[in-house]
Amino acid sequence: MKILSKDDVLDLLFGATYLGTGGGGELDEGIALIEEAAAAGKVFKLQSLDDAPDRALACTPYYLGAISELPEEEEALYERLPRPGGQAIQRAFDKAQSAERDTIYGAIACELGGSNTAVAFYIAAMNEGVVLDGDPAGRAVPEITHSTYYLNNLPAAPVFVSNAFGEVIVCEHLLDDQRAEHLIRAIAMASRNDVAAIDHILPVAQLRGALIHGTMSLSLAIGQQCKAAIARGDDVPVALADLGNGRVAFRGVVTNTTWRTEQGFTFGSFELEGSGAFATESYRVTLKNENMAAWRDGELDACIPELICAIDLATGHPITNPNSVIGQQIAIVILPAPAPFLTETGLKIFGPKYAGL
Repeated sequence: MKILSKDDVLDLLFGATYLGTGGGGELDEGIALIEEAAAAGKVFKLQSLDDAPDRALACTPYYLGAISELPEEEEALYERLPRPGGQAIQRAFDKAQSAERDTIYGAIACELGGSNTAVAFYIAAMNEGVVLDGDPAGRAVPEITHSTYYLNNLPAAPVFVSNAFGEVIVCEHLLDDQRAEHLIRAIAMASRNDVAAIDHILPVAQLRGALIHGTMSLSLAIGQQCKAAIARGDDVPVALADLGNGRVAFRGVVTNTTWRTEQGFTFGSFELEGSGAFATESYRVTLKNENMAAWRDGELDACIPELICAIDLATGHPITNPNSVIGQQIAIVILPAPAPFLTETGLKIFGPKYAGL
């Protein structure tokens, strides 16, 4: 068991945002959650999956929805609904805990990213629990089915869902995670494209073999070392590539961006004109919440489940979607895919075909 300081957790979220490949939620939203828990005097605990008690219950808290803003005409649909305040994820957790005989001991981040990784630390801290050092994705992913839970046939249900309007929905008897994705996405689309959920409430013994171990510690190391590289004026893309056993694929200036919200997701792309060693080349990245695929001069250069990470060269900070802007200097770093997604089944659910290739 490690006790993390608030600064440790913020560094961890910074690292997780690089690994979020454009998704996983906004870092400033994650920081706000951690600041709230710290202000309440809560303690952030991180525990190895190997050391957690077998029979202890762990849950996976997260936010789900599109990551782009709604058009004004759609926003108007929600004006009459109440806004009770407080965190929707806490309402979902309270409902989940009331349904369980045993205390929920720990929280597992559903993915790596600035907000959704923070949600696990927030729920654990606010409820005197621990965060387990692992996750079911090893990156950020668009759908519930893009996880090692799904690959290992672990049930999501019951799923406890809440939104900003104080509504709480309990989804029971779901066939599998695919059905959970369809149903919770539909609830999100009726909830201003944003819901909080608690699912996969299972004993640690069932979860341990399914999860990717050590991803919270990895995120902390990346966050601390990338921050140190920024402070020294070092080349952050090179530092990230070295830390993650990847490569710097491109550097250039953003020349075009497009995005739209559709079926509860944010779709789009951004294009770069090369600079420096890449001055004669072009690059294009497509996204579905996360960065899906990348082309250099029209030829495929990288694709999910590889991590396609965008970095702002002016600040060294990771870029989330759809926040790249024309004229921005960007580097693209490609990191290796998490091993579970390189299996035949893993590639089937989150590989080139899912990216439309």
